[in-house]
Amino acid sequence: MDQRRDHLGHWARQMLSQQLSNDMTPAVLSMVSGDASFRRYFRLTLAGQSWICVDAPADKEDNPAFVRIASQWRASGVSVPAVLAQDFELGFMLLEDFGDRLLWPALHDSTATDETRAALYQQAIDELLLIQKVSATDLPAYDEALLQREMDLFTDWLCTRLLGMTLCDDEVAMFNAVRAELVRSALAQPVVTVHRDYHSRNLMLCTGGDMGEPSGDHIGVIDFQDAVAGPVTYDLVSLLRDCYVHWSPHLVQELLVYYYRAASEQDIHGMPLPDFTRAFDLMGLQRHLKAAGIFARLSLRDGKDGYLASIPNTCRYLHDVSVQYPEFSEFSHWLETRFMPALEVKGL
Repeated sequence: MDQRRDHLGHWARQMLSQQLSNDMTPAVLSMVSGDASFRRYFRLTLAGQSWICVDAPADKEDNPAFVRIASQWRASGVSVPAVLAQDFELGFMLLEDFGDRLLWPALHDSTATDETRAALYQQAIDELLLIQKVSATDLPAYDEALLQREMDLFTDWLCTRLLGMTLCDDEVAMFNAVRAELVRSALAQPVVTVHRDYHSRNLMLCTGGDMGEPSGDHIGVIDFQDAVAGPVTYDLVSLLRDCYVHWSPHLVQELLVYYYRAASEQDIHGMPLPDFTRAFDLMGLQRHLKAAGIFARLSLRDGKDGYLASIPNTCRYLHDVSVQYPEFSEFSHWLETRFMPALEVKGL
């Protein structure tokens, strides 16, 4: 028996009591998803309407941050769900329902082409530009300590705990040099509002809405509660070098240039294209080190083994990018000769 789910359903029905005063149908929740955190999402459907009920335990999740960011972003024109009710003590929230059409399946539809994918990604980039224009003043900084902690996940959880590797002194020194360069590059970038997990499984295809969108599908943004003030390329690399998919370099470059030109017109970055591209590539190395480590931790600590399947693709990005830069030649060689074989031995 799931007492928290039942309590959430009862609470949500109470929050909707005025709107649904003439309908005595019992509230029934259906699971929408659980994610990589402790949050769970349920859909409440009643009288032809639906809402999203969020179970986010107060001792595990920063629900005030979620509500604060949602309010600020909606006021700035970003398409995020309206928060209709919240109880911070219980860890419950009631949200507008954006439906169940994620961007990811649309990108992988059997009829999708590079042209249709590019059009969808351009919509996501247009939405990202709106996010980056929101003031980052009240957000925590994506600082050196956080960047370093994230990259430590790769060696601690993936290399050591999952793969059973023991790194020698020379390997530790190599990683320290790689991390130092990635931190330097990240902190040298212009600072904007960063969603921090902006990819095809956190973007919705919504139809209509109450924010003045034109008819037809538009991008809706979810899972934004961990937003920070950080590097301008971070969300773009999350989107275009998504851990869950691998597109052709041609498509990625085409979309990078689309973003670059639009962001230049809006005075978001002020960087020459070669500098921007290098910053984008190095930001991807930092993010993919973090993500690969998190996938290992989700399996080992939380029993969420499904994330293991995304480790090879994530680490493929590490090699494909690092091999292009002489300063990371030692790292790319290590990936080829030491790390990738260890992944294969593990069956990944």
